Amino acid sequence: MRVMGVDPGLTRCGIGVIDAERIHRPALVAVDVIETPSVSAVDTRLGGLADAFDRWLDAHRPDVVSIERVFARHNVSTIIGTAQASGLTMGLAARRGIPVAMHTPSEVKAAVTGSGRAGKAQVTNMVTRILRLDAPVKPADAADALALAICHLWRGAGAAGSTPGMTKDVDTRQGGGRQGSSLTPAQQQWAEALKSAGAPRRR
Repeated sequence: MRVMGVDPGLTRCGIGVIDAERIHRPALVAVDVIETPSVSAVDTRLGGLADAFDRWLDAHRPDVVSIERVFARHNVSTIIGTAQASGLTMGLAARRGIPVAMHTPSEVKAAVTGSGRAGKAQVTNMVTRILRLDAPVKPADAADALALAICHLWRGAGAAGSTPGMTKDVDTRQGGGRQGSSLTPAQQQWAEALKSAGAPRRR
């Protein structure tokens, strides 16, 4: 099971990939932050983000993409940029037939730390521990992307035929007309492994 996490943002878009060949022992594959210059036109920035995201999809070929659900903030300009980046990455994944899952910040925090109100430092610390890294992941955008990937691994793909994070958030894909309640072959294998091992859906 390979999950790509995306912490959407127009100026800074965190992106991380994890593999989970062993139950509840995900491993880091790659992580980075895609940046676009704020002085450039929005269309140019979105084009640059699209090119970079496409390269990540080509290089890592995830089974699912986990993206933070956009929610209202006081800073309207920030939420607009976040929504643009979120929609862009969703569309690029969908174009390739890759399932997309949406998770709220509180869901991610709860899955990774056990508390939906955890701070960024707590999230970074737990991501570092879960992935058994020698040093904390920086910046926070990168750590958040990995947390999103871990969240989906533990919450969204915990049982065959039941993907809480995907049920309402995945559009119909190319060819098969499948919705979020269906699993890809890789997700099905992962879910069956969890079931056989008697592993819980959530940490």
